[in-house]
Amino acid sequence: MKKHLFPKVLVFICFLVLLNSSFTTVPKTPALQYYQLTIYHTKNAGQLAVINDYLKNVYLPALHKNGLSDIGVFNAHGNDTASDKKLFVLIPFASLQKFETLMKTLNDGTLIKNDTSAYTNAAFNNAPYERMETVLLKAFKDMPVLKKPASEGPYPERVYELRSYEAATEKLYRQKVYMFNEGGEVTLFDRLQFNAVFYAEVLTGSHMPNLMYMTTFKNMAERDDHWKEFGSDSTWKRISALPEFQNTVSKSDIYFLYPADYSDY
Repeated sequence: MKKHLFPKVLVFICFLVLLNSSFTTVPKTPALQYYQLTIYHTKNAGQLAVINDYLKNVYLPALHKNGLSDIGVFNAHGNDTASDKKLFVLIPFASLQKFETLMKTLNDGTLIKNDTSAYTNAAFNNAPYERMETVLLKAFKDMPVLKKPASEGPYPERVYELRSYEAATEKLYRQKVYMFNEGGEVTLFDRLQFNAVFYAEVLTGSHMPNLMYMTTFKNMAERDDHWKEFGSDSTWKRISALPEFQNTVSKSDIYFLYPADYSDY
């Protein structure tokens, strides 16, 4: 009896081992990242210089030292002549806990010590910015983590296009998010090589309900060519004509940016 039972037991054990190994080799879906987007509003080049000096020599080195990476710093094209000169800082987090940890270390002074920068020690009547705003975002499931772009060419000529899409209602907003993911819009951008950095839902911000995403190009001419191809693509024409995706964007804002020379990408 034992003789006949042993081969069966052995076969069963082998089956369990194989079954277990098949599960362990299944690639895990990356957790959705969170992003903090800070927008500095300034009125002159002097304020921008103070912010850039702080970010380059104090803030980003501290973030890197504490394990944060892929931090983007971007100037707005046209800042030279704009009355509202903008600077954008994008920080990715693996979890909300990582974001909360950064906020705690900033508030209690353990992240940056002995900070003598003109930014931190500015007088009340000589602030380094007119106002700053912070947006907290969560990545789309079809692009769960930020991707550093493979952009080429001189930094000032590059175009990092940040788009913000607001919806009239929460229901219409959810339909637009669905259009990007299940509807195939993210896949279309990938196929047409828009070199996306992120797609994300706005969790907290001054404009709600809202989603944001960033695509990148070597220069403005390349950007225009890509959008022309996008508009004439048969897939876009099909999905944009579907009844369930009508009127899902009530307001869109487009920012043309280029990376600072100390940006991570």
